[in-house]
Amino acid sequence: MSLLAAFMVFFMIMDPLGNIPLFLAALRTTPPERRQWVILRECLIAFTVMVAFLFGGPALLDLLHIEGGALEAAGGVILLLIAIRMVFPTPERNLREGGTADLGEPFIVPLAVPYVAGPSLLAMEVVLISQNFDAWPIYLGALALAWASTTVILYASGFLLRVMGERTLVAMERLMGMILVILAIQMMLNGSKSFFIGA
Repeated sequence: MSLLAAFMVFFMIMDPLGNIPLFLAALRTTPPERRQWVILRECLIAFTVMVAFLFGGPALLDLLHIEGGALEAAGGVILLLIAIRMVFPTPERNLREGGTADLGEPFIVPLAVPYVAGPSLLAMEVVLISQNFDAWPIYLGALALAWASTTVILYASGFLLRVMGERTLVAMERLMGMILVILAIQMMLNGSKSFFIGA
């Protein structure tokens, strides 16, 4: 997978546009002068978690003796589930694995994990790097770019919500979901092809 393709996958799974209302809701009780600092801190924590999984996840899969074809097919299933939730969000929980934030200033949960570094993203990292560990510089670069783009968007979350409006953000989120559906189906087909050819 190329740097651009990996960046797009990571960026769409992080879903910064969909996270804007969630971040603002979680920070509603945080003093306004601290909100930007909290966003930066939580995004840095999320990046640390993502890098840890990028390099530590494959060891677990080697221990479980999981083959490349199964990994790619599993990655396609994960992407498809994410995409379906993006295109058809539920009223109770829009896109994210986590629930509502507790009162007070959030720390790690839910902003860093799971809003930015969610289980879906961490699983996708492991899937990609396990298929080709030699390409780790590409995946690390793509992850850093996606994280930086996400951080910038979330840092400006209040401004973007006022300018674009929630309906525009939802429309863009669903468009990204449709793109992810195509990527997911391709990954599932590639994984199935690898399994049957190798069998």
